[in-house]
Amino acid sequence: MCGIYGSTKFYEDQEVENKLKRTSFRGPDFSSFKTFGLQDSSKLFLGHNRLSILDLDKRSHQPFKYIDKIVIVFNGEIYNFPSLKKELSDIGYQFNTTSDTEVICALYLEYGEGCVEKMTGMFSFVIYDIQKNILFGARDRIGQKPFYYCHNGKEFEFSSQISSIAKYRKDLTISRKAIDYYLKWNAIPDPYSIYEEVIKLKPGHRFTYELSNGNLQIDQYWDVTSFHNQKTSKSYEESKDELHSILEKSVKQRMLADVPLGVFLSGGVDSSLIAALAQKNSTEPVKTFSVKFDEKGFDESQYSQMVSDHLKTDHTIVECSYNEGLDLIKDFSHDYDEPFSDSSAIPSMLLSKATRKYVTVALSGDGGDESFLGYHRYNWMNKSKNLFKVPLQLRILMGKILQLTPNYRIKIIGEVLQSRSINVAYLSTLTNTDHSFINASHDTLELIEVRNYMNSNKKLLERISDFDLVAYINWVINTKVDRATMAYSLEVRSPLLDNKVIEFAQQLPTSYKFQNGGKRILKDILYSYVPKSYFDRPKSGFTMPFKEWFKKDLKGLVLEELSMNNLKDIPGIHPEVVDRMIHQHMDGSWNHTQVIWKLLVLKQWLDNN
Repeated sequence: MCGIYGSTKFYEDQEVENKLKRTSFRGPDFSSFKTFGLQDSSKLFLGHNRLSILDLDKRSHQPFKYIDKIVIVFNGEIYNFPSLKKELSDIGYQFNTTSDTEVICALYLEYGEGCVEKMTGMFSFVIYDIQKNILFGARDRIGQKPFYYCHNGKEFEFSSQISSIAKYRKDLTISRKAIDYYLKWNAIPDPYSIYEEVIKLKPGHRFTYELSNGNLQIDQYWDVTSFHNQKTSKSYEESKDELHSILEKSVKQRMLADVPLGVFLSGGVDSSLIAALAQKNSTEPVKTFSVKFDEKGFDESQYSQMVSDHLKTDHTIVECSYNEGLDLIKDFSHDYDEPFSDSSAIPSMLLSKATRKYVTVALSGDGGDESFLGYHRYNWMNKSKNLFKVPLQLRILMGKILQLTPNYRIKIIGEVLQSRSINVAYLSTLTNTDHSFINASHDTLELIEVRNYMNSNKKLLERISDFDLVAYINWVINTKVDRATMAYSLEVRSPLLDNKVIEFAQQLPTSYKFQNGGKRILKDILYSYVPKSYFDRPKSGFTMPFKEWFKKDLKGLVLEELSMNNLKDIPGIHPEVVDRMIHQHMDGSWNHTQVIWKLLVLKQWLDNN
């Protein structure tokens, strides 16, 4: 896990060094850049911040040159590199390191742009092909590793984080469209960024940049939905056994490291399954970690301890205090670079900070909900689908009646019922049900992901799962995990995001995944390791007690930062509506936690940029 940087735009050496320093937390073990003279007398800079995971020797430092033909900067891990290395060795390639970086180089020389289709892993990389005078790069299938670039037709600059590109540039403008998207989605969706001129390479895409003329060609090499029509004919039991085997391999591949490794264990289904499979493949107790909050209703550490005791892992519970959370809130925009307001980012950072004291790599359970229909919202949508056959005007009336109740959850149901379609209702569960505070300059539902995946002809649960795999997991989950862990130089690997796992899940009948709730097949695998009774409780999220903090400990901060005068300086909102929402939150008549946190983050970013 590292940070990469490169540019054909000219900078002084000290400026390039400072651009790398801006994200040095991504790779604190070694930082370097190299300059290459191009055929037109211009220069190419390639830089790298290294977090050493495999082959800790300096021979694997980057930028890495391979047999004087190509140079690479690479962020991520290729989990199947041992088998790829054998395949390449058998046809004559030689290797001088034990890293996966060198394997990518040989793979590119042998298969060209097709090399990415042979890789299993999380990655973003750029290869300078000296003979062809091109840059070739790619981003992993599901978007676990970020890739930002700025291309004006003549120059090309790229980085793992937007702050490295922005440093020393005076030609970047804040995107109003990106702010509109952020206010709607809590994150800025690909390919957009907070700057008009900076683009995110989409997951499952690769590119070729011709250094001679500035031409940039991008194409897609993987689409999660392309496997849906290949439905399995195997029985449930046969499918369960096959998935079990795929998961075991995925976990085992991700346990290869030359540094200490552990597992995030919340005590939920996904993390417990990953911990069980990791422990099965270890000869000693696996180190597991969970987070504990002091606030009532936010501490579920007893469940992780229960699972740990059963699996006999070496468990550490991280106690998080209000002051620790406050410290992260004050400097949030530095680590996240762009406005980002998923509230679980803060506990993710606290867990990463504590875990890094013990290990350099941690396995996580991310990805199970999206592929195996595990979110609460899937269950709610499945139960509500018949309601949306009722005419809109009647639903609006029903919704308004429900909103008269003082119960917050019933009020939310009342708002969702007034959505013009079940697709819009689902999307509102991902964001805010009340968008009256947003003064959007364009349609925030115009995104291609909304159009293509939410309006497909698949059944409801399958199409919303597709949307989450293509959009939500990339825009929100992967962004959260990458920034939270990289802020503390911790590499996190997610076995459930292996493309083989996702592709297999796409081929399963819905009933194999969802029956009286989600994750049926995952749960049945888990119950062969941990008693089912351990999980007979409602599913919980990974959140902070912001609702109470904003009314008590952080009330002064909220009222000061989001005063009417300050609200008038924030683009894309109706200040008077936000002011009313804040007062409703403070008097307890409504829970506007999400809106308040969203605007605090945006204001902090605007103040610092």
